[in-house]
Amino acid sequence: MAGNTQFEILDGGEALALDLPGKGRRRFHAIWLRDNAWDEATRAPGNGQRLITLGDIPADTTIASARADGKRLHVTFQPEGKTIAYDLGWLADHSYDNAPSRVTGWTGPEIETWDATLGAAIPVGDFTAVSRDREALAAWLAGVRRFGFGKLVGGPVASGALFEVASLFGYVRETNYGRHFEVRTEVNPSNLAYTGLGLQAHTDNPYRDPVPTLQILYCLENSAEGGENMVVDGFRACERLRAENPRGFDLLSGHCARFEYAGSAGVCLRSRRPMIELAPDGELVGIRFNNRSAAAITEVPYDDMADYYAAYRRLGELIDDTSMEVTFKLSPGESFIVDNTRVLHARKGYSGAGSRWLQGCYADKDGLLSTLAAIERQEAA
Repeated sequence: MAGNTQFEILDGGEALALDLPGKGRRRFHAIWLRDNAWDEATRAPGNGQRLITLGDIPADTTIASARADGKRLHVTFQPEGKTIAYDLGWLADHSYDNAPSRVTGWTGPEIETWDATLGAAIPVGDFTAVSRDREALAAWLAGVRRFGFGKLVGGPVASGALFEVASLFGYVRETNYGRHFEVRTEVNPSNLAYTGLGLQAHTDNPYRDPVPTLQILYCLENSAEGGENMVVDGFRACERLRAENPRGFDLLSGHCARFEYAGSAGVCLRSRRPMIELAPDGELVGIRFNNRSAAAITEVPYDDMADYYAAYRRLGELIDDTSMEVTFKLSPGESFIVDNTRVLHARKGYSGAGSRWLQGCYADKDGLLSTLAAIERQEAA
């Protein structure tokens, strides 16, 4: 014991119990501590990547002794005879000795689900500001992380400007539609997105595995009557379904649906994934919902199929509920981005009068989250 830090070696050195400020008593296994050492022989100083494998750590690793010194804990391991210093704040942040009571379908603290009452909380960034100011960019990206979508205003009215949006945080993901695609009325279109018809709220490309995790839509012309964009929080719809019909939620998350697209020559895309996707610990991590691309569902047992379809129908009703949608009309130079694993987007029908021209492209969420985390880390330093 040193200062206010108290610890105890447990089970002959198999683990260590430590009193951490704000956390209480937390236990750490010897093998976990050794694997998470940050000395220069274990981790590369520049990027933090491990220099050793788990196989390089003796399987019979135990804690021989420990001492606390200010904000650090020094642990000596046997049989290596190696002493490692750990930051107590880091241990507090990475403690795993807790068993949170979580309902299936839980979401993390950085996610806030929403409905039509979102109103002024919509994350809106100014194109010039986020392009020049890292703090403005971080604030906008943090909003996208929290709500799953965001708007940008004040951008250039120029073909290809959407690539400048993608470059704010990552890279364009090229698909069979090209590096980008045009969204405007066409004769004999290959995709319903290229007509003036209204579209049910959906996630894009559910037939891909993995799906593009971000979509950007950029407005260049919009004088047609109608054509408003709508977004719906798929996670909120899943939460409502779970509250109303737990069995239906379990069926949609526990059985795979099938999706397919073969609308272009030489293309036949197929995926097999649940409509509601959960991590092994029950975290809600994704939704795939697209009536246009749904293929025959064959993975559900006969005795469950009627209930599965009832839950599928109800999820669609929740997504179509006007109390769930946020609607806006883009002006030239404005764009919006959606987390395609969470937020469904839709379009109201529009007339042939006037013009409506949007350009779209796909990107991936890891780039957005990486850019945001790097800015936040720099600000915290």
